[in-house]
Amino acid sequence: MWATRWISPASNFGPAELALRLTAIDLLLRPMGPWGVRPLILAIAGLALLLPRVLRAPATWYALAGLVTARVVADWPLPDNHIYLLAYWCLAVALALGAGAEGARVLGLSSRLLIGLAFLMGVVWKGALSPDYLDGRFFRVTLLTDERFTDVTLLLGGLTGEQLDGNREYLGPLPEGAELLDPPPFVEPRAFRWLAAASTWGMLGVEALVALAFLLPLRGRAVTLRHLLLLLFCVVTYAFAPVPGFGWLLLAIGLAACGPGQRHMRVAYVTAWFLVLLYAEVPWAGLLIGWLGIE
Repeated sequence: MWATRWISPASNFGPAELALRLTAIDLLLRPMGPWGVRPLILAIAGLALLLPRVLRAPATWYALAGLVTARVVADWPLPDNHIYLLAYWCLAVALALGAGAEGARVLGLSSRLLIGLAFLMGVVWKGALSPDYLDGRFFRVTLLTDERFTDVTLLLGGLTGEQLDGNREYLGPLPEGAELLDPPPFVEPRAFRWLAAASTWGMLGVEALVALAFLLPLRGRAVTLRHLLLLLFCVVTYAFAPVPGFGWLLLAIGLAACGPGQRHMRVAYVTAWFLVLLYAEVPWAGLLIGWLGIE
């Protein structure tokens, strides 16, 4: 009986089925895991997209939850944060698909709690456990040293390419006890300090609002505000943060939290999903730098 329940697809999962499809696409666009895990994830995600019965079968998502967990274990302790969330999400989908007629409601509640708790943990980490975040050091260093933020730093930080290279040399690690004989000057224009401060406090503030909105039992129009806050976070954050897989996952989970009558919100989530895809594939900041002649 249990085996049959795991294999049998849910008869009707309603609009929430779209969230499952977006999750499967996410898995195909950003393959993950060691050689023993990655082919299986790709195969299952591909079959889920092609075959509705596979997409709606609890066994599909139990398998994906197990494989993503294996990926976490294989890369321990260094897997990205959203891989943990992905494992929880796949398990939540599997449990909801096995809940019969209550499946869509169960998934909606699970998705709301996953989003709320994930953002709450982010706020706790940033606001209480990481003094180097609150004083601005995190973004001041990351924007300079992480090459994935080069275009954004040049575009909005008021630095030239030469100044950015000099700052990276200044911050570069040296052998213990060593010092640069002639260190380059460290340059922090006002625009860069504003960029770092806006990133620090803007991220913390919006994450706190999203956490509250998804964890509190809102009613009426306030429910729409919940989704608008998450959409705002994703549309702005992933225009700059080079982790589109995280954005796609949050949008898929948020879409599953939409009620039956929130068709416009579902359209907004899908639109934001494709926007994050464009961010990932089109170097918009680099194109603007070339158009503006920034060197």
